[in-house]
Amino acid sequence: METETEKTGAGPVKKGIDYKWVVLSITTIEMFMVSVNGSITLISLPAIFNGINIDPLTSFQYLIWVLMGYSLVTATLLLSCGRLSDMYGRVKLYNLGFAIFTLGSILLFLTPDKGSAGALEIIAFRLVQGVGASFTFSNSAAILTDAFPPDERGKALGLNTISFLSGQFVGLILGGVLAFYNWRYVFLVSVPVGILGTIWAYLKLRETPLPKRARKIDVWGNITFVAGLTILLIGITYALLPYGNDPMGWDNPWVLGAIITGILLLIAFPIIESRVEDPMFRLNLFKIRVFTLANTAGFLSALARGGMFFILILMLQGIWLPLHGYSYESTPFWAGIFMLPLTAGFVIMGPLSGWLSDKYGSRWFAT
Repeated sequence: METETEKTGAGPVKKGIDYKWVVLSITTIEMFMVSVNGSITLISLPAIFNGINIDPLTSFQYLIWVLMGYSLVTATLLLSCGRLSDMYGRVKLYNLGFAIFTLGSILLFLTPDKGSAGALEIIAFRLVQGVGASFTFSNSAAILTDAFPPDERGKALGLNTISFLSGQFVGLILGGVLAFYNWRYVFLVSVPVGILGTIWAYLKLRETPLPKRARKIDVWGNITFVAGLTILLIGITYALLPYGNDPMGWDNPWVLGAIITGILLLIAFPIIESRVEDPMFRLNLFKIRVFTLANTAGFLSALARGGMFFILILMLQGIWLPLHGYSYESTPFWAGIFMLPLTAGFVIMGPLSGWLSDKYGSRWFAT
């Protein structure tokens, strides 16, 4: 019987016929867990801040960083982690990311202090989770692509994506339920899944040999990209805080300085990448029309979905549900319930669109 390695031409490492399903199950668990972690924190923030004896309305800087710190680290490290994975092995760094994410979840559950110290600890441990998530995000699709033959990749990637999108909405319901009992349970829920997933990944995933060639880290490319994106996002984050008599801080000179500095560093990034011998990101990939359009479509889709998702949760918890007779204590749970139709749409259409893409091609369905 033909093995998966023979079908895909992945290399000399033998992979049994069922290996692709092992890969799909591991990456699906990871994507689901990471996604749940993001939304469960968003909807449980009132309970978390109440648990550490902080009023979020008077400590908005902590609120912003608990929400945004995780995403900021993930976004800034994603490209660098992908480059390191190409150098040292995708499975190796994917497994490391799974373990780091689980460690961050354990530390969050054990947060020892209260008040400002407790808030800073939660922020720091969320950053640890973000480092782990960046390693797993940057390798999940690549590992799936290595394991599945071309005529099944759409289905596999569709199922993997739907696990991430579904996790966002499952996290809302879990957060509403768990926060009612104890805010620490919000972080505990990821721990057993993370431990089992980490062990399973280390035991089952196999490295696909990469082409042998001299590689080195693009130091200046990493510095300009990570520093530029970090400084820019920090500036935008603090622009949401009041400044002087203004409700927002867009006129704050530190905010303006951070935004301008971040933009200048990001402009320098492609200039550096076009001149170094072994760049972190090869700009000539954008000459591939499908690559450019696919990334543009993915960015716009995430922008639209993320904006709607974030605003809808705030609107439900802060305005609509209280105006319709729901107590503030119950709004996290009911906000999750009211988001279920979105979950149903993703769950139904994710696998179906993947199957249709395998059969008829992805271009028209993506459009």
